[in-house]
Amino acid sequence: MTVHKRDGREEEFNIEKIHDVLFWATHGIKGVTVSDIEIKLGPQLRDNITSQEIHQILVQCTSDLITDKRPNYQYVAANLLNFYLRKEVFGVSDNMPPLLEVIKTNVECDIYDKEILENYSELEIKKLDNVIKHKRDYDFAYAGLQQLMDKYLLKDRSIGRLYETPQFMYIMICMTLHAKIKDKNKRMRHIKDLYNDLSTFKISLPTPIMCGVRTPSRQYSSCTLIDVGDDLPSIFNSNTAVGMYTANRAGIGLNFGELRGVGSKIRNGEVVHTGVVPFLKMFESTTKCCTQNGVRGGSSTSHFPFWHKEIEDILVLKNNRGTDDNRVRKMDYSIQFCRLFYRRFVEDKYITLFSPHEVRDLYGWFGYNNDKFEELYEQYERSRSIWKKKIKARTLFNHFCKERIETGRMYVMNLDHCNDHSSFTDKIKMSNLCQEITLPTTPLSHIDDNDDTSSEIALCVLSAVNLGAIKKLDELEDTCTNIVRALDSVIEYQSYPIGASRKMLKRRSIGVGITNLAYYLAKNGVMYEDPEACNVVDEVMEHIQYYMIKASVQLAKEKGKCEWFDRTKYSKGILPIDTYCKSVDKIVTRKLKLNWDKLRKEVKEHGMRNSTLTALMPCESSSLVTNSTNGIEPPRGLLSVKKSKQGLIPQVVPDIYNLRNKYTLAYDMSSNRGYTNIVAVIQKFVDQAISANHYYNFAKYETGNLPMSEVAADILYSYKMGVKTLYYANTDDGKTDNHMEEESDCDGGACKL
Repeated sequence: MTVHKRDGREEEFNIEKIHDVLFWATHGIKGVTVSDIEIKLGPQLRDNITSQEIHQILVQCTSDLITDKRPNYQYVAANLLNFYLRKEVFGVSDNMPPLLEVIKTNVECDIYDKEILENYSELEIKKLDNVIKHKRDYDFAYAGLQQLMDKYLLKDRSIGRLYETPQFMYIMICMTLHAKIKDKNKRMRHIKDLYNDLSTFKISLPTPIMCGVRTPSRQYSSCTLIDVGDDLPSIFNSNTAVGMYTANRAGIGLNFGELRGVGSKIRNGEVVHTGVVPFLKMFESTTKCCTQNGVRGGSSTSHFPFWHKEIEDILVLKNNRGTDDNRVRKMDYSIQFCRLFYRRFVEDKYITLFSPHEVRDLYGWFGYNNDKFEELYEQYERSRSIWKKKIKARTLFNHFCKERIETGRMYVMNLDHCNDHSSFTDKIKMSNLCQEITLPTTPLSHIDDNDDTSSEIALCVLSAVNLGAIKKLDELEDTCTNIVRALDSVIEYQSYPIGASRKMLKRRSIGVGITNLAYYLAKNGVMYEDPEACNVVDEVMEHIQYYMIKASVQLAKEKGKCEWFDRTKYSKGILPIDTYCKSVDKIVTRKLKLNWDKLRKEVKEHGMRNSTLTALMPCESSSLVTNSTNGIEPPRGLLSVKKSKQGLIPQVVPDIYNLRNKYTLAYDMSSNRGYTNIVAVIQKFVDQAISANHYYNFAKYETGNLPMSEVAADILYSYKMGVKTLYYANTDDGKTDNHMEEESDCDGGACKL
């Protein structure tokens, strides 16, 4: 049997070479055997096979053996994949080339940003060779390494050629972000600190940074919030902005809350308004015609107030009934609620729908001041001069709950909580694609608007702390410091293709979340529904938010506070622990332990470099890279198979041998109450929002049908506990493999990590 080598040579197939590779790949790993792999390999070998194909088959055969009973095959598969990767990129499996050589080669090919050679001397680059730990490539599990190769390592996607290995990726990200530090000793120290946290998986990065930083492109914000005004220039300029930011890797949040409803007068009745649906179709097309740098498709979420004239039609836009003319299915939708709505729901009263253009001042107070909003709302309900329609609050909410369950992607935004528990004095009007970002916006009038009083597109850069890699809470201080410094550098380094987005430089908002919470809880011996879990989460979140604020204060001392710091509650000494929903105190028994009074004084004295610091995003893609459970979510199974565009990727929960019976599985929870309590505790410390989900197992109901009353009760309880936003409604109807998790268009980055 003839084998074709990578260098063009031909040689006879030698089984001993296979043996050698497999013995190397399995060395020191328990619960695996070479024979298991060779049995699967044999039938797939053929004459005139290439050595590249043999390596690919070895990896595939090994990955097929990964189960929750034999999880360590994930490390064998990763070893084999590393062998393959290094051969593909550098032609060798060991003895990595010098960093300088890799940089020069990739700069010449326009893969790396040429500025890296302008900012660093050859001597500095050579010193960094001593910082890189190439052996850490072998710390990846199979899912993580495969995800890196599919999505994040730089490649020519037309031919599949790869240009780097993981440790080169990490060091280049660090070098790029810290390139402008003038003190070379400090720069070297910050590079080393950040590199160690990234390469040991303490820090999880989002897609725009992982696949963008070190390249000539300069847009790394994960989330873009675009506020659409009630006029054609705003609508069409916003559509342009959507296209440009989607093409530059960002996920899109849109607010259509000010658009007038169908049938409204334009130019004193000369024209009758077509309603929001035709414009939504335009935005849908723009989002989907662009890919996020070739890595994934574009995605967007549109936001509407519950009292919008067209709300009944908006609720059905995503479902599979109706025709293409009256549906806009490739968008997700978030409906904004507040205290008035929930009160009327509980009391079984009516709500009133309005066209926003007739009640401008009402929209201005909606979610910003409940008392003022309710006063105006009731005033407009009595008015005879404007269009209005009455509908039972329960009728509308039941309709909403039904669509939320059927589509999974009808979201909840409790707008009053978003403002009451915000870090801003400016109004929050919308969220992002995945519902964790809550930043001020003003309607876009022109894409080149760049003065302080005009349009504002909000941007946020993301990252997450991997709780599974933290051994002691004190470690969090250094990790949080490294994250804040790195993300603040991203703000400075990236470009702003739309003028209105440059307000980012004045607010400097970042959103750091957590991932691997399920593993962290299991490691601490508590389940999601255990009351003690709330105390465990309270303690770790106290440390994270405290150290995040401390790090931002330190940066303010070094570089100056953000320009619009006086437009934050932080500037008045008001911290997230001062504004949270006090219902949380009923489920947390521990007291705060850190010196918050001292920190508060430092915030008021020195300011902060950043207007926001925390937000909890989904971490589906990065959880593969760091071999973590997704964000704050309970896993669906001990073994999950991620269905991506590249194929099936099996992933086993961390430390399954010791913690198999300690994990909470999503569809095994008796209700969403325990999970919601944990979200509420996290929200106590977070200055933005959380991509919180609900889970429903149809098998738990005698009839096999989920009562809408339970869905409504879950949303009401979330509101009671101060939860700002709700993301997916996940369901298991027993018809599909609930361990199969499909990669959605917004997965992996955009606002997801």
